[in-house]
Amino acid sequence: MKSKTIATAALLSVSALIANAAYAENLEHTRQLLSTKQCVKCDLSGAGLVLSNLAGANLSGANLIRANLSRTELTAADLSGADLRGASLFGANLAGANLRSANLAGADLRNANLTGADLAGVNLAGAFVKGAVGLGDYTGKLENLYSWAMEEGKRKNYTGAIEYFDRALEIDPKFAAAYLGRAAARAEIGDYSAGTLDAQRAGELFLAQGNQNGYQASQTLIKEIEVYQERAKGGGGGGGGNLLNVLGSLLLQFMF
Repeated sequence: MKSKTIATAALLSVSALIANAAYAENLEHTRQLLSTKQCVKCDLSGAGLVLSNLAGANLSGANLIRANLSRTELTAADLSGADLRGASLFGANLAGANLRSANLAGADLRNANLTGADLAGVNLAGAFVKGAVGLGDYTGKLENLYSWAMEEGKRKNYTGAIEYFDRALEIDPKFAAAYLGRAAARAEIGDYSAGTLDAQRAGELFLAQGNQNGYQASQTLIKEIEVYQERAKGGGGGGGGNLLNVLGSLLLQFMF
């Protein structure tokens, strides 16, 4: 498991790189792409290309930072070495595309089709890949399962959140943050005993890993679950629907 410091530094680096980039597209380059499908090393940052037909297009080395390529047809397109940081590829068809060494950090690949795509050397740090097809083992990585669990928690779909936390713990039974998140989700659905046991397990793991902040968070959660339980006994209802939201930003510090 990666250290908290490395994870934090990586996220800050991605944010800084994106924040410092220029996002004004070169309109001439956009016209060139749409008319010829040939735009090697073009400046298409921030370009609006939703639903475009770019099948077979040559975009090798192109600057596509924060470009909107949602539901765009990119089958067999050459995106090797392209900079797609923060780009939206929601529902895009990238089947057979060449994404070798492309930078997709923070990109939205939800529901995208990447069947047969060349992903050698691709940077997918922080990419949103829920529902994406063709990413193989990447969709089973802990950071994705954890993020999806938190998404379900925000929607108050606590059962769905628990399922994702369960899958994460199947991969790594010592993933303390997943125990803590599952504890909160279980408390929200009134399963206080199981929630408390998960929080206690998280505390044990954090302590063994030398993570004092994580340990303190688990102890705080145990107390909150006790409050929920007492409230439920008094007929005032248990969960307030906010334990996962409160833990969300805190848990990110303990993940990898």
